[in-house]
Amino acid sequence: MWLNPEEVLLANALWVTERANPFFILQRRRGHGKGGGLTGLLVGTLDVVLDSSARVAPYRILHQTQESQIYWTVACGSSRKEITEHWEWLENNLLQTLSIFENEDDITTFVKGKIHGIIAEENKSLLPKDEEDPGKFKEAELKMRKQFGMPEGEKLVNYYSCSYWKGRVPRQGWLYLTVNHLCFYSFLLGKEVTLIIQWLDVIQLEKNATLLFPECIKVSTRDNEYFFSMFLNISETFKLMEQLANIAMRQLLDNEGFLEDRNLPKPTRPLKNISALKRDLDARAKNEQYRSTFRLPKDERLDGHTDCTLWTPFAKMHIPGQMFVSNNYICFASKEEEACHLIIPLREAKEKMKEESWNIHFFEYGRGMCMYRTSKTRELVLKGIPENLRGELWLLFSGALNEMATHPGYYADLVEKSTGKCNLATDEIERDLHRSMPEHPAFQNELGIAALRRVLTAYAFRNPNIGYCQAMNIVTSVLLLYCNEEEAFWLLVSLCERMLPDYYNTRVVGALVDQGVFEELTREFLPQLSEKMQELGVISTISLSWFLTLFLSVMPFESAVVVVDCFFYEGIKLILQLSLAVLEANMDSLLNSNDEGEAMTSLGRYLDNVVNKQSVSPPIPHLHALLTSGDELPVEVDIFDLIKASYEKFSNLRADDIEQMRFKQRLKVIQSLEDSAKRSVVRAISTDLGFSMEELEDMYVLFKAQHLMSCYWGGNRTSSNRHDPSLPYLEQYRIDLDQFQELFTQLTPWSFGPHTSILAARIFRLLDTNKDSLINFKEFVTGLGGMYHGDMTDKLKFLYKLHLPPALSAEETESALEATNFFTEDVTPEDSDGRGNGSRAENCDSQDKKEEKTTSVPDYKYYLRMWASEKEQKKETIKDMPKMNQEQFIELCKTFYNMFSEDPVEQELYHAIATVASLLLRIGEVGKKFSNPPLRNSEGGQTITRDPSSEEEEQSSALENGQPRTTKEQPPTVPIPVPGNSRATVTEDDIQKLKKEVGNVERNSPPTQPTSDDETKDDTSVSSYSMVSASSLQCEDIADDTVLVGCEPGNVTPKYGSTIDAEWSISFEQILASMLTEQALVSYFEKKVDIAQKIKQKKVERQISSSSEHELSSVSG
Repeated sequence: MWLNPEEVLLANALWVTERANPFFILQRRRGHGKGGGLTGLLVGTLDVVLDSSARVAPYRILHQTQESQIYWTVACGSSRKEITEHWEWLENNLLQTLSIFENEDDITTFVKGKIHGIIAEENKSLLPKDEEDPGKFKEAELKMRKQFGMPEGEKLVNYYSCSYWKGRVPRQGWLYLTVNHLCFYSFLLGKEVTLIIQWLDVIQLEKNATLLFPECIKVSTRDNEYFFSMFLNISETFKLMEQLANIAMRQLLDNEGFLEDRNLPKPTRPLKNISALKRDLDARAKNEQYRSTFRLPKDERLDGHTDCTLWTPFAKMHIPGQMFVSNNYICFASKEEEACHLIIPLREAKEKMKEESWNIHFFEYGRGMCMYRTSKTRELVLKGIPENLRGELWLLFSGALNEMATHPGYYADLVEKSTGKCNLATDEIERDLHRSMPEHPAFQNELGIAALRRVLTAYAFRNPNIGYCQAMNIVTSVLLLYCNEEEAFWLLVSLCERMLPDYYNTRVVGALVDQGVFEELTREFLPQLSEKMQELGVISTISLSWFLTLFLSVMPFESAVVVVDCFFYEGIKLILQLSLAVLEANMDSLLNSNDEGEAMTSLGRYLDNVVNKQSVSPPIPHLHALLTSGDELPVEVDIFDLIKASYEKFSNLRADDIEQMRFKQRLKVIQSLEDSAKRSVVRAISTDLGFSMEELEDMYVLFKAQHLMSCYWGGNRTSSNRHDPSLPYLEQYRIDLDQFQELFTQLTPWSFGPHTSILAARIFRLLDTNKDSLINFKEFVTGLGGMYHGDMTDKLKFLYKLHLPPALSAEETESALEATNFFTEDVTPEDSDGRGNGSRAENCDSQDKKEEKTTSVPDYKYYLRMWASEKEQKKETIKDMPKMNQEQFIELCKTFYNMFSEDPVEQELYHAIATVASLLLRIGEVGKKFSNPPLRNSEGGQTITRDPSSEEEEQSSALENGQPRTTKEQPPTVPIPVPGNSRATVTEDDIQKLKKEVGNVERNSPPTQPTSDDETKDDTSVSSYSMVSASSLQCEDIADDTVLVGCEPGNVTPKYGSTIDAEWSISFEQILASMLTEQALVSYFEKKVDIAQKIKQKKVERQISSSSEHELSSVSG
C-alpha cells in the first residue's frame, strides 16, 4: 500500500536491500522468510515487543537522492507480489520524469506530491465514514486480523501491552480486545503464543493483587483460568473487559448483535490511538450511569457535564456539584450524594420559549388578520407552533378567521337544520365516527364523538356536492383538538374549498391532480428514482394516503400536527416538498424494492419513526406503526430535521409554478376520468344490444354532449337542475324529452316524417321507467338497440308497445273521442291488458299518486332496488303482450304509413300494409262473434245481427281499386251501448279462411268504376272499415280525427268522423302472423342499418351548430 512519505534516518538497520535504482530502494525485513537465523529471532522479538508495523508489512520502498542521507518511505507491502507491483509502477511512470530534474530538492518534492496524489485518488473510491480511526489504531487492527484470522466484521475496541502468565513464566505481548473476543499474541526468541477467548465463554472476571501475580486480571472460562499483568492502566483495561463481557451476556439474552452508535458527539480534540468504537463504549457507560442516577428514559443520551454550583432557595446557599445536559433534560447532582438532585425537562422550557418568541412577534408585527407576515413568521412556524396558540394561528393562516367573522350564526343554523336529517352522507359519517383517531382520549367518549358528528354533518349539508369523504373525519378530529366546533367547521371549509380544492369529492380529483404534480416534481428532482416509482406504482398510493390526510394517518400524531402547522402557512407546497424529502431519504431501499408492497412497507416504517421530541403532550399510540413494525430496530427521525431538510433541498418550489402544474395536470386528470367513466358505462351495458364498443362509446359522447348542452345553454332544464354527481356514472348524465327528440331524429333508423316528434315522445315515455321525465344512457341505448339490431319480431314488438300505455298517452288515446260526441261516458277504450279501462277518475287518481311518488327524492335504498331489478332477467314472450283496441291499432297503422314514406319501394310497402290492415280489421271483427252474444237495441229491444261480409267485400274492392268509400251526412242516431270488455279468440283455421277470402276478393274484384248516387245513398253511413287506396294514402291523409270503426249500417256519424268500436281487439300474434305474409314488409324490417354513419353526421352537425346555438341564446338573452 502507498504511504504518506515519512523520514527514515537509518535505512539499513534491520532491513536488507533487494533492489535499487538512482531514486528508489526496495527492502525486506531481516528475519522474514527462510533462513532468518538468530538475527531473525531477535528482530521478530523486537517487532512484537515494540509493536512494530514491520510485523505485518515486511517489505518497503524508500525514496532517496544520491547526495542526501535522508530516506523517505513511500510504500509497504505484506507480500513480495504486492511490493513488486508498486516498484514496477514507479519504474514505469517516474524514473524517466525524475531524470530531467537538476535540483534534488525538486525531485523529492515532486515524488512526495505524486504519492500524496495517488493516496488521495484511492481515498475517493472508499465509502465515507462518520468517524475515522487514527492511523496507528488502523495498523493494530490490521495486525489483529492477520494474526488471529479474524473477518472484516470483527471490530477492534482497544489493545494493550501486557504479560500473559503461562505457568510461572510471563510472556510479554499484546492483548487485543474486540467486540466478541479477547486475543493475546507473544513472540519471544522463536517461541510464539496465540490465545483467543470468546466473551461468551467467560464465566468470571477478577482484578486482584497477590505476591505471585501483582495487579493481575484473572479471566475464567469453563475449562481454564488465564492471568494477565503488567498493564500500564489496569483499571481502564478491566472496566473495558467488564463492559464487553456484559455486552456478550446481553447478546445471549436478547439474541441481538452489537450495533455501533453512529451519532456520537465529535471529540473537541484529536484522540491518539482511541477508536470510535472505544469512545462509543465509554459513552454508553456514562449514559447508563446518567440514566440510572436520575431515573431517565432509556433513550436519553448524555451530551456533556461540567462542574458548577446551584443556588437553592430553600437553603439560601450555593451547592457545588455537576450539571449534566442531555437532549431532553438538564440535571444537577451535588458532590455530596444526599445534598441535592434536580431534574429540569427541556420540553417545558422549550414550550415557554416558543410562546415567548410568538408574543414578541405579536408585539412587533401585530396580531390577528392585520399581522405582518414576514420571513420571521415562517421561521417561527418551522420551529413549531405552541400548543396554546395552535388553533388561533391555524384560523389566521388559513383565512378561516375572516370567513367566520363575516358569517356569524351560520354554523349554528346549519346544525339546527341538519339535526335529525338522514341521507347517504350522514349514514357514512355514522359509520366512520368511531374510526376517527380512536387512540386519542378525546374521541373515546360520546362528547367528542357528538362534536365530530355535528361538524361533519353541518358541512355535508353546506356542500352537498362533496357531502362526506372518508379522510375528512381524520382531519376534522385533529381540528377539534385545538379549536371549538365553529372554528373547526370553518377550518374544514377552508381546507376543502380553498387549500385542497376537489380533494374530497367522489372522484378525489384534487388528489389525483396533485399526484400528477408530484410525479412531475419527482422526475425533476429525483430522476433516478422516478422511473422506479412508476414501475412500482407507488405514486398513486402516496397521493391518497399522504395528501388526503396531511400525513395524519401515516405519522405519529405529535409529528403530523407539526406538518399541519406548516401546511396552513405554506399550503400544498409544504406537502409536496416534504414528500420529496421522504422519498430521497428512502432512495436506497426504494431502488432495491421488488414490488409496491415492499416499497410502501419501507416508507411506512420510516414515517412511523418520525418523532417530535419537543412535544409536551404524552405520546399517543400510533395504530399504523403497530401494523408496520418490523424486526429491525428503526432509526428515529426528528420531524423538525425532516422539514428543515425539505426546505434546504427543495426550497426552489414556487406557489405560482405549482398552480401552473396543477392546471396542466387538471386537464389530463379530468379527461382521463371521463374516458374511464365512458369505458365503465360501456362495459356495464349489456352486450346483447348488438352495438360494438366503438359505437357505444361514440353514442355515449353524443349523449353526454346533449346533457352538457343543457348545462351550458339550457337555462332551467330538468336534466341540468337535477344533475347529481354522487350517482353512479351510468346515472349521472340524463336527458329530457326535448333533448331525446333531437337525438332520436338524428339516430333513428326509420323515417317518420312529421310524425317523428310524436313517436319520439312515445318512445321516451316507454323508456322512462321511473317516471322522472329523464332517461339515462342505458335506457337510451336499449331503445336504439331494439330498432337497429332486433329481428322482425323484436322490432314489431317495440312498435307495438309504442301504441299501448304508457307509451301512448291519455291525450292521444282520447283524440278521437274529443272529435266526436258519439260514445257516452261509460264507454271507454280498452286498456293495455285487453280489458275495459275503468273509470277515468281512477286513472287520474293513480296517475296523481304516481307523480307524487316520483317527485320525492329517492334514497340510496331505492337505487339498490332499482339496480337489483335491472339485473333480473325479464323474459317476455309474445303471448304475454296485451291486446290492442281499435283506436290503438289505427295509431299503429298511421305509424306504419309514416315509416314507409320516402322509401324507395314505398308503393309496395303501402300496398302490403293496406292488405295486412284490411285482414286484421276483419279478424278483429270476426273475433267479436266468437266472444260476444248478439246485441240488442236499447230502445226497441230488437236483436241486431251483423252481416259484415257484403261490406267487407265492398271495402276490399274499393281498397284494390284505389277508390275511397264516400259518406253522406245523416242525422245522428242513438249510440249502441257495447260491453266494455271483449276478448276475441281466433283459431288458425279462421285465420286461413279469412286469408282465402281476401285472396278471392282481390282476384274477383272488378275494375275501378265511379260510384253512383244510388250506391252512395245505399251506404248511408261510413263503412265499417274506412280505408283508402294504397297508392293515394299519404302521411297527411290519416289525420288525428280519422278513425276506422265498425258500426251498424243504420248508424251515421257526425261530421268529425266515425266512432270507435270498443269491442274490437287484436293481438300481437295476429299482427305478426299477418305481416309475415307480405315479403315487402319482411324485407323492410329485416334490412340492416348502419348507425356509424348517422353518428358521424351528428358529430359534424354538433360541431357546426354548437357555436351558432350559443350565439342565438346570448342574443335572445
